[in-house]
Amino acid sequence: MLTDRHHFLRFVFCCGYVVLLTFGVWMFQKITARAEDSSETFRALQTRLAENGFNADKMQSLFQKPSVHFEPRTVSLFFIHSEARVNYDQFLSPESIQNAREYMQNHLSDLNAAEQSLGVCKEVVVAIMLVETRLGTYLGNTSILNTLSSLAALKDPELRQVVWDTIRPDRRPEKAAFEERAKAKSAWAFQELKAFLTYTARENLDPTSMYGSYAGAMGISQFMPSNILTYALDGNHDGRIDLFDPSDAIMSIANYLKHFGWKPGISPEKSYDVIYNYNHSQYYVNTVLKITDILKGQNGPSHN
Repeated sequence: MLTDRHHFLRFVFCCGYVVLLTFGVWMFQKITARAEDSSETFRALQTRLAENGFNADKMQSLFQKPSVHFEPRTVSLFFIHSEARVNYDQFLSPESIQNAREYMQNHLSDLNAAEQSLGVCKEVVVAIMLVETRLGTYLGNTSILNTLSSLAALKDPELRQVVWDTIRPDRRPEKAAFEERAKAKSAWAFQELKAFLTYTARENLDPTSMYGSYAGAMGISQFMPSNILTYALDGNHDGRIDLFDPSDAIMSIANYLKHFGWKPGISPEKSYDVIYNYNHSQYYVNTVLKITDILKGQNGPSHN
């Protein structure tokens, strides 16, 4: 039989539990509401951008647009994506190879120009375009601005918690590993965001209208913004760099590969190393090289 003291302790325990639960719900709602208010969520980010030379008024105007918001679900993909789960064999299907051959014929002039000026064989350029975006038919539908801004904002521990809560419990990494990676990704994304804003301003593009992969890569070549500033070229000589245009994408991919060591007569071993710089995946590189050899009509590796 319970004593009055036991009743009292049970009452105190229940009250404490209710208070803690209510506080937890309130904190979750507070953090979530903040994440949904882009003007508040990205306030610190705007300050950092202004400190890095971007016009403060323009940044405020940009981040107040209705289409700009924090995207925890998109960001969460960085912490659950597994390259091993990607089915690269799909790009070796007869249909995919036939599409690549037709693309090569349709854009032969641009491909030959890149090959002649930069020394990069057209087959490897087409192979990369096939794997990256199915030759420009699958470009991604994620806002580049929202992705990079959301990642950059993960410097804030409250926003990291929002992303953590978004990940399904059975797919979450260890919390300490998540925190470490989120901080590193935040620093990386801030640099990419600066490059993206620099590129869109230079080309007079609306940053809110640019879409690409969940990682922030864009165009047929799937370049990150920093790579656009460094390696992208104007392939059709119209005075603009537009990686959604095949001419610019072809020349830019060739320039990237040349920078990392591709040249006529390159050995299979060296060609592997060059393409690895495009995507740090053995499976990816081997698939690109297989497609290259097939397009060349060869059974074995030869990447001249």
